[in-house]
Amino acid sequence: RAIQYTCMLLSYLIEHKADKEKLVMKLKQLESSMSSGRKMFRLGNMVHALVAARRTTQLPDVVPRFCLTASNLTRALYFICDAVLWLKSVGLQPDVDKPKWRNWATKCYYFSLLMNLARDWYEISWRLEQAVQEKKTKRNSFWETHNQELNCEKCDDLHGFFLRLFQILKRHPPLLLDLVKNLCDLSGPLDALGIYKTNAGVIGFCGILSSLVGILTLASPHLKLQQ
Repeated sequence: RAIQYTCMLLSYLIEHKADKEKLVMKLKQLESSMSSGRKMFRLGNMVHALVAARRTTQLPDVVPRFCLTASNLTRALYFICDAVLWLKSVGLQPDVDKPKWRNWATKCYYFSLLMNLARDWYEISWRLEQAVQEKKTKRNSFWETHNQELNCEKCDDLHGFFLRLFQILKRHPPLLLDLVKNLCDLSGPLDALGIYKTNAGVIGFCGILSSLVGILTLASPHLKLQQ
């Protein structure tokens, strides 16, 4: 995934240079090959998404339970659409309407990301409310030393909100990384669905950043936001 988006970004950056046509073509071919390879590797992911959806239905808190279950179910639908597109690309199902299935896949992926972001916002809101309550009830020296921003009485509401948000994300790296990854992943479907048009450079950069976050959470599981 990281290689695919790196190729996308590099080809976008050099595509207008007169002497780089062959390199751009090679990069785009490599990007296409990585994309096809990833589709094949994802053939079993729909089962994983369904198992994850079954697990998240057992969560005690209703909001994460709804958001994560909906996210996993729509992600499973995305993988089904993705598998159909893979069958089309390898010639096993030549009659598949590629634009229609790609549009369905993009919509499923988009909704799944929205549900993940809703869960992230719920976590942030809960921690913001907790921070406000602690600010009202605790005035000891430890709190004042480590949370000066939260104790700033002269800050306006918006400024204070962003200060508290910064402090919360700083203290909870898994939540920050999950939020960054979901926001970065959102650039692709927003562009594909015409909601917010960007370009291959932006999508490539966001894809690289999202991939690096994914690699980091795989290498250090404690940085992955737990369900």
